Amino acid sequence: MTWTPRRRVLLVGLLALLAGPLLPAVGRWLTGVTWTWGQQFCDLPVPGLPSVCGNVRPGAFVLPLAAVVAVTLAALVALWFGAVWCLRPVRDLAGPIGHLGPQNLGHRIRPRGRDELARLARAIDEMMERVSAGYEGQRRFAANASHELRTPLAVQRTLIEVGMARALSGEQLELLTSQLLETNERNERLIEGLLALSESDQGLRSRIPQRLDTIVEAVLAGYQDRAREAAVTIDTHLVPRVVVGERVLLERLVSNLVENGIKYNRRGGSLTVAVSGTPALSVVNTGQPVPADAVAALFEPFRRLARDRTSHGGGAGLGLAIARSITQAHDGIIAARPAEHGGLRVDVQLPNTN
Repeated sequence: MTWTPRRRVLLVGLLALLAGPLLPAVGRWLTGVTWTWGQQFCDLPVPGLPSVCGNVRPGAFVLPLAAVVAVTLAALVALWFGAVWCLRPVRDLAGPIGHLGPQNLGHRIRPRGRDELARLARAIDEMMERVSAGYEGQRRFAANASHELRTPLAVQRTLIEVGMARALSGEQLELLTSQLLETNERNERLIEGLLALSESDQGLRSRIPQRLDTIVEAVLAGYQDRAREAAVTIDTHLVPRVVVGERVLLERLVSNLVENGIKYNRRGGSLTVAVSGTPALSVVNTGQPVPADAVAALFEPFRRLARDRTSHGGGAGLGLAIARSITQAHDGIIAARPAEHGGLRVDVQLPNTN
């Protein structure tokens, strides 16, 4: 039989209940035994002992009090060891938890049984799964950010070294500066995206009712010229919809989805943006077909489709990651799936104001 914490507590409690009524009798017995031993000791034929015992006998009234104190102390010591025995499984569990760290986040307790301690251990295992996933995500994010920053910095250094190695003509100097400016702008977009992702991960600073359809309409007005340059037609179906959140973050959410819908579209394609009840926001474009098994990975930072890695139009691969973070900050859900005629459909569900 396994001694679970519940059984240990029940056993100690039962023994305490049984021993409680016996404590007065034990005190009286201890007093009697002490008095008897004292009398036998005083009867020993030792010179001077009777006079010593005679001096001690007047203080014999403290024997019952001393017995009560001794019995109480013994009971407290027994309860202490009983409590230690009851909590021993918790102490055994604290050891492995105390040694957890970045080097062994994969360690799991994997308890057996269905008692309280087993449920606690399983909850700790589930928590470690989430911590491990978050830590791995942060590590992967840092590695990807370093890689994304290293490439444009290397390009900048190469261009500068080429310019310093020889005298350049006016045309060559203009080409060099334009390439440096383009690389610098890509770095700015990347850093801006990282800052936006960090801010959205911190949650909302205020929760104010906002008209989502008005926000979408304002954002789309700013992308009309870019859509015409890309030969993309924008169709809208906007129904009044109020959501609670930050206007700046909601504008960034819509901007990222609209910008992706235009950037990863085809010439002569369309972008459909709808605001309604459920989902609150829907963005559908007509780009290249997207494999269903690749959709989930697009929400990870710096993730793009394989064919878009070399021709992503200067994007940093953070658009959908930022959109997911902003949606989660608003207690919403964002999901994507391949569109019916190629491209991607992104649906954002946001809580109702009531």
